Amino acid sequence: MESIKEFYLTGEGFSESRLYEMKMLCREFFPGADIRQDPCDCNLIWKDGVWTLTEKNGRILRTKAAGRTDAFGNLGGDLEKNREKVGLYSLLKEQTGKEIPWGILTGVRPTKMVYEGLEHGLAPDEIKKTLETGFLLRKDKANLAVEVAQRERDLLQNHRGTDLDLYVGIPFCPSRCAYCSFVSYDFHTLGDVMERYTTALEREIRSCRSMRGKRRLRSFYMGGGTPTALTPDQLERVLYAVQESFGFENLTEATVEAGRPDTIDKEHLQVLQRFGIGRISVNPQTMNQETLVRIGRRHTVEDTRRAFALAREMGFDNINMDFIVGLPGEGLQEVAYSMEEVEKLCPDSLTVHTLAVKRSSRLREEGQTDAILGQTETEKMIRHCAETAQRLGMHPYYLYRQKNMAGNFENVGYSLPHKECLYNIEIMEERQSILAMGAGAVSKFYEPERNRLERIPNVKNVEEYILRVDEMVERKERRFFI
Repeated sequence: MESIKEFYLTGEGFSESRLYEMKMLCREFFPGADIRQDPCDCNLIWKDGVWTLTEKNGRILRTKAAGRTDAFGNLGGDLEKNREKVGLYSLLKEQTGKEIPWGILTGVRPTKMVYEGLEHGLAPDEIKKTLETGFLLRKDKANLAVEVAQRERDLLQNHRGTDLDLYVGIPFCPSRCAYCSFVSYDFHTLGDVMERYTTALEREIRSCRSMRGKRRLRSFYMGGGTPTALTPDQLERVLYAVQESFGFENLTEATVEAGRPDTIDKEHLQVLQRFGIGRISVNPQTMNQETLVRIGRRHTVEDTRRAFALAREMGFDNINMDFIVGLPGEGLQEVAYSMEEVEKLCPDSLTVHTLAVKRSSRLREEGQTDAILGQTETEKMIRHCAETAQRLGMHPYYLYRQKNMAGNFENVGYSLPHKECLYNIEIMEERQSILAMGAGAVSKFYEPERNRLERIPNVKNVEEYILRVDEMVERKERRFFI
């Protein structure tokens, strides 16, 4: 059954969203499996408080009742849904012998529930116990979730739900990575599109200036794509539009995810310095040259060393580096080498991602889902990265999960004290409004009195964005002028 490629899932009285969560849990056990609309060789059926696993001919293989309501403590949330998920998890675990590190938690933000529990006065040990017994988290993951949530809470102690963050998206890269599923375009093939995009983006930024209202501005984050794929002149124009429209003087932090080492040079870094950008990223993903070629990144390992050294020489004292565990062709030896190189460079923060092969990525399109390593090998590599971060004096300060991750693990951001990225925490906890501009950017309007968040997306296609930029402004006006 561990090698199952398709199954049928149904639940009496299940809503579409409830059924979706059950499907996500099944995919934790069977990554990449196809969920059928009709009965097939493996059928999972929820009825009268019991899960039943049957074969196509109707023969019952196993049954399992729902979990206990009292196991969820004060972190319960939707108790009935959680009970159903515990029953399904237990059935699949018994059938496959497989344990999922994060238990029944299938969402992107496993710390969000923990954060809210701490806010309501629950003791850390009480939360850990509930995560292990109710939500079936492995002990080390329960400890990690609580540790990160406690640090997030400390870092956001001056947070107000009425504050505002700014996000600007630059959807261009020097090449498209094999694992990438983000809105991103290879700028070498775009002609004058980058220039037209810059002009449209300036228009959107300036048109949104009045949406700040009386909100306190906390963080600015420019991501992508690769922001430094813009020419120095284009980058300066975008940053000037943001500064002129919103002001940088009272920001808690300003980040530009420079990203690709082959786009980082003295001219780009000088532009960032002129606007007071204090935090940047130099993201190699791996320090193994063969892997860089394999995944379609055009920079070299030496480009990474050069870009990092240049940024340090110019005075940047808050540099992040991103790495991915589980890249095609990499095992513990390759990851260990990358971490050795990281220790030589000594970045200020380190984000360790676990490979997630998304539907729109080249790895998925080419059928290379076998690139996802098994749980045991992936865990060894994750542990090695965590130990490296610890030796560098860093602590975990935010984490999130994605679908189709190798080994069903997580992405973790590590940082030296006082070098954390508050924007990363805020986007995970979703307790603050974010005014987002650019193709594919998603604004988030937060109502603290109702603890309610509304997403307002911009169109993803660059040409559509350029043509419809005024419409993108109007979408936000309906909420941010309230």
